[in-house]
Amino acid sequence: MTDPATLRRRFLAEAQTLRNERRDFHEWHRGRPHYLLWAIDVDLPAVRGRVAAAQRALDGLLLDGYRRQPHITLALCGFPAHGAAPAADEFDLAWLQARVAALEAARITPFTLALGGLESFSSAPFLHVDGALGALTALRTCLHVDTPHPQGEYVPHVTVGLYADALPTATVAARLDGFAPAATLRCTIERIALMRYAAAEIGGALSTLAEWDLVTHRLHWHDAASSTALFARRAQACASRGAAAGHDPETP
Repeated sequence: MTDPATLRRRFLAEAQTLRNERRDFHEWHRGRPHYLLWAIDVDLPAVRGRVAAAQRALDGLLLDGYRRQPHITLALCGFPAHGAAPAADEFDLAWLQARVAALEAARITPFTLALGGLESFSSAPFLHVDGALGALTALRTCLHVDTPHPQGEYVPHVTVGLYADALPTATVAARLDGFAPAATLRCTIERIALMRYAAAEIGGALSTLAEWDLVTHRLHWHDAASSTALFARRAQACASRGAAAGHDPETP
């Protein structure tokens, strides 16, 4: 697991932060309404309080309107496929079922994570996450993660927001250093979640479709119809898959 000192060196190796913008990103989603991911839901009062404190410490640097609940991304899924041949950034029910079968076979049990201080990617500041490297690696293996994080190897983290402008990283680092949390937060993780967000809304809220229980080793859908409705064919086709491909503007 990458230590904070290494993360800081990587951040400072970039001259400026990446500017995020509030727009539709239609070239990426091409009319597909929701993007899905596997994540650990840490939307707890203590974590919300720490995220809010970190946002205050970076006041004036972050894009307005970030509403995403505290979470730790494990793996990206993509857009639910609505045709016989999923595009490269889509997945179908068989793909999802294979990952659920892998989770069932692995029998990964509850574990504890520690949330610490404030660090940053070039695009977004985050709370550093430590501990349970074996459990996180096992979960990501089950979820068949086959692409690296754009910033390098996987770094578990809780995103605080998105930078609103291209800012000198040395100046931002001084603001990061001004945030001194009182103590490490420890979270016992008993579930992981299949979540989604509206693809046309940057920083929009997450909603949970299903949860994998690390105690019972079963997947529980929040809505009994969700598993079939997720891949139901829409009345109107999406924009042509031959359109220019884009990238998820919110990878952190």
